[in-house]
Amino acid sequence: MAGPISLGEIASRLGGRVVGDAGVLVGQVASLEHAGTSDIAFFSGARYKAQLAATHAAAVILGPQAEALTPLPRIVSDNPYAYFARVARLLNPAPVPQAGVHAAAHVDARARIADSARVDARAVVEAGAEIDERAWIGAGCYIGAAASVGADSRLHPGVVVYEGCHLGKRAIVHSGAVIGADGFGMALEAGRWLKVPQIGRVLIGDDVEIGANTTIDRGTVDDTVIEDGVKLDNQVQIGHNCRIGAHTAMAGCAGVAGSAQIGKRCTLGGAAVVLGHLSLCDDVHVSAATVITRSIREPGTYTGVYPFADNASWARNAAQLRHLAKERKKRNA
Repeated sequence: MAGPISLGEIASRLGGRVVGDAGVLVGQVASLEHAGTSDIAFFSGARYKAQLAATHAAAVILGPQAEALTPLPRIVSDNPYAYFARVARLLNPAPVPQAGVHAAAHVDARARIADSARVDARAVVEAGAEIDERAWIGAGCYIGAAASVGADSRLHPGVVVYEGCHLGKRAIVHSGAVIGADGFGMALEAGRWLKVPQIGRVLIGDDVEIGANTTIDRGTVDDTVIEDGVKLDNQVQIGHNCRIGAHTAMAGCAGVAGSAQIGKRCTLGGAAVVLGHLSLCDDVHVSAATVITRSIREPGTYTGVYPFADNASWARNAAQLRHLAKERKKRNA
């Protein structure tokens, strides 16, 4: 923890406007309900007015429309939650790795490890792999042959990066994630499945975060690509040959089947599914538990939860539902 720090210093670093005593010191962030007298909290909306009135926080982050709701020292920002995130990062900086390769790690002599990087015990780094400056490879990680991990990236314990895959700069990969396992490529021949070798890679851009037990499959022939700034929650599945556009975010248990193309700045709610070979344009937002069965070419929010049935019945009912709005409009005309 980097605190304590004054409200005035926070504002000088992050912007925002201080109302009240700019010399108030805060040492940690907290919720309104549980904040103590050295914490800073944030107020996000009218339903939390009671908590704002009762909070013991030393200071609060809030928007201009809520500025008069509390006498506490406060920082006014147009985006209180994003400001709160920046304050949290200021008070809780990421640990800096102590450089070096642990004696219990296995690093092939043909691997390249930057002098400022860290490789923890029982990690394995295979031949031709590259670990860039200040990257941190946690205990028990596996970095396959000719794979690479970019500068300032952190792989928490137990991450697997298969051969030939690439992670960009400042990646955060949580425990249990698997990058570059075979995609589900099978050809049916005489009633039996014939495995299709998966010879593509996974290419991951800069500033990507990958949650615990998330899996990103390598491409069949072409690469699976995760662009800059993508955020994947825990237990997300990305199939082979997918492309996920920059700054897209997916909540837990979302699934994207093979060869789907997801645009930039999209969001998928928890357990949402995109079927294979479909495409979503930029700025599409898919609600939780929604199954996308056709490509989307217009930005917006899409929602659909429908009870299962035998496929023929489901298809008939779904076709009728798609036209209900038009029929209602005709009747009301």
